[in-house]
Amino acid sequence: MVKEAERSARASVWLGAKTRRGGRGGGQPSGLDRERITSVSVRLLDAEGLEKFSMRRLAAELNVTAMSVYWYVDTKDDLLELALDAAFGELRLPDPDAEDEDWREQLRALATEYRALLVRHPWLSPLAGRYLNIGPNSLDFSRVVQRVVRRTGLPPHGVMGAISAVFQFVYGYGTVEGHFSARISDTGLSADEYHQQAMAVVAESPETAEAVEESKDLLAARGGDTVAEMLDRDFTFALDLLVAGIEAMVARG
Repeated sequence: MVKEAERSARASVWLGAKTRRGGRGGGQPSGLDRERITSVSVRLLDAEGLEKFSMRRLAAELNVTAMSVYWYVDTKDDLLELALDAAFGELRLPDPDAEDEDWREQLRALATEYRALLVRHPWLSPLAGRYLNIGPNSLDFSRVVQRVVRRTGLPPHGVMGAISAVFQFVYGYGTVEGHFSARISDTGLSADEYHQQAMAVVAESPETAEAVEESKDLLAARGGDTVAEMLDRDFTFALDLLVAGIEAMVARG
């Protein structure tokens, strides 16, 4: 069991000999490199989703043979790790050492960026739970988050708990929102059209009408003229609750 766990822990493109940046050396296909392969992989994952992604499909998009791709990565998992970290490279990170910036706004900015990333790339959330997330971009994000939360005034033993509270919430919110957006895209409707049709169907069904009726006042109080506004308001309020919770814990000492 220990040896198996050790093998699993080392099974990352970012560890050991797998960190090679180019091909295997000698005879590798021209016109290819890891950066191009990774970029096309991200584009395919965005367009077709994780389930349809394959080395054969990627090779066809690159107009090469599948074996040509293996000059640059050993496995499909290696390639997915590279794509995952490339996506994390899209995040705009604040300067955690900027003394004139408030940690609250920096934390909100990080959470908002992460949410948008999860929605933009629905394939990202399952991969984030599958791999070690130790690529350079992922580590940069983690370091900035940790340094911002350290500035809150929480005791050291509470820092990781606060990070979990905020970013596991964002992970869940962004994952569900990303799946919702993908489902809407498949229908050819706008988000608002889909929402209106879905609510109408649910309200007419005897099995669900009662639940809709019970929540009418909450839906009305929620506010927002569009689905995007409703989602933004919910996210912002929930994030404010978490920030207020951190402030309360700091005040308690």
